This record gives sequence, structure tokens and C-alpha cells, in this order.
Amino acid sequence: MSQGAGAAIFGCAGPALDRNEAAFFRDADPFGFILFARNVANPDQLRRLTDDLRAAVGWQAPVLVDQEGGRVQRLRAPFWREWSAPLDQVAGLGLQAAARALWLRYRIIADELRAVGIDGNCAPCVDVATALTHPFLRNRCYGDDPATVAFLAQAVVAAHLAGGVLPVIKHIPGHGRAVADSHLALPVVAADAATLEATDFLPFRSLVQAVHPPLAMTAHVIYDAIDPDQPATTSRAMIKLIRTSIGFDGLLLSDDLSMQALAGEIGARAALARAAGCDIALHCNGDLAEMPAVAVAAGTMTPASLTRAQAALAARRAPEAVDIARLAAELSGMQGGQENG
Repeated sequence: MSQGAGAAIFGCAGPALDRNEAAFFRDADPFGFILFARNVANPDQLRRLTDDLRAAVGWQAPVLVDQEGGRVQRLRAPFWREWSAPLDQVAGLGLQAAARALWLRYRIIADELRAVGIDGNCAPCVDVATALTHPFLRNRCYGDDPATVAFLAQAVVAAHLAGGVLPVIKHIPGHGRAVADSHLALPVVAADAATLEATDFLPFRSLVQAVHPPLAMTAHVIYDAIDPDQPATTSRAMIKLIRTSIGFDGLLLSDDLSMQALAGEIGARAALARAAGCDIALHCNGDLAEMPAVAVAAGTMTPASLTRAQAALAARRAPEAVDIARLAAELSGMQGGQENG
């Protein structure tokens, strides 16, 4: 991979790329981009934007989005399907039926994303829901049992890859016990290490062993029993655990550096995430004034990170041929016609 050696992924400010953003991206050489609702107007506009982002860096850089469905979906009606929350999607279904429903759901989502030049989706959420999981996350989960979550996440990973979209598993090593919203505050999880290993960390380990997902995103969460001082994103101990105990060997992205769970100025956040072992610093808010500090602090990928990046890109393949209308009809039948589109 001769391009994209900058160890960052950036957002942009609006529905069109301006010349200052394009010039910065050309010089910064980021690994890729991430889009949000502010970047989305209609399919033709979105396809132009993804083309322009790639033209700015001169190669087929990955373009990511959060299209989980439910509250967290950036592409919405009237141009794209509306989806229920993932936890609602699987409610009342047996395990095999739930896995099929999620495969259908995310294979359809992958088709919609590829049509507008998006080839990465920040899903599945492999977090285990609890009675106390913060509402910002709870219904984005797939269940409250680690084995169930792992099994269903496998279906989601498979659906994305079949649709030519790279899945980004999150929030490794597990966000479900957090009772604070990490967009607004730093969650602290007080569970002991044995409990974390048997619950929160388990579905990630199982998923990694089963399907070797190409990318993952960290949790901005302190796990008191392992590192009481730093959230996983900036903790050497937690990144070591992700690499060794959980066994994830793919490309590791920080969660958004702009979130208020992290302290300090934006460049320092990027530097801490990279020093802890994140391969990529993720900067989402589209504020061009902040991006140079992130680019400098993130630097370029190490040889090990480049190897992981190349492996992730190698998993990005042409979609398998499929009849989307037939898949949508099957899913609608499973759900009593509740999904739109």
C-alpha cells in the first residue's frame, strides 16, 4: 500500500469537499475517511463526495460510516431504508432466526452503502447489554448473553464481507457495563478481571477466534481492575489485553478522539492513543482546524500497522451477487413487515 500511510481517519465538514479540505487530505495522506449525517443529502451527492475524498488522496481509500440502524444510522429515508434498533430486530426470535435476520439486515445495508461508495461500516456492536447499560448503547447491542452476542456478531461480520463492506467491530474490549455515555463523560467499570473475562471480553474473543474480523474500534472506558488510570483507547495495558488475551490481530482504530470521555487537547489524545498501541487515530467532527494536530501526533503507521492495514484492505472485495429484493422480502416476512423499504 503506497498511499494512506498516515495513521488517521478523518471526517469532513459538510456534504461537499472544499478545496482546503482536499489540500489537507492530500498532504496528510490519511488511511481513510468517516462520514456522518452532516455529510449526507441524497445518493448522487453522496457518491460525488466519496469520489472526491478518494480523488483527494489519489487511491481507493476506505470510506466508513456508522450505519447500525435505529438511532445510529447516518443514511436515512427517503433515500435509504429506516431500521429498528438491533436489539429490537432480534427480540422474540430464536438464535438461528435472529442470526438470519441480522445477516439479511446487514447484507441489505451493505448493498446500500456500496452503491454510494462507502465500503466500511462501524458495526457490529459486540458489547454485552446489562440492566444498567447506558441508554445511548443498550438497544444497539444484540443481547445480554456473551455467547449469543458472539454468535449474532458473526452473522453481521459475514453479511458485511459478502456485501463488499469492511465491518469494524466495537467497542473492544466491551462497553456494556458502562453506565455513562462516553460521548459526554468517561465511564469507569469496577468489575473484577475474572468477571470481565467471562462476560464483556468473551464475545470479542469468540468472534476473533471464529472469523478474524479485519478492523476493530476501542472503547473509551476505564476498566479499574486492569488500568485504573487510562481508558482502553489510551491504555497500554488494555491494548496489550486486546492483542493477547482477546487475540485481536487486525487493524485497531481508536473511537472518536473528539468524545468528551478523553481529556487534553486533540493532538495529545491522538498521541496517547497511538503510543498505547492503536494503529489508527479516528477524528470524526470534521473540524479542519483540529486536523493538523491530529495528523502530526498520529504520524505514520509502523510496519506492523501497515501490515494490518494491508490485510484489512485485502478483505475488501467485490460484493457477491444477490437479489436484494428477495432478501428484503424474506426479512420483512420474519419481522411481520415492520422494516421499511
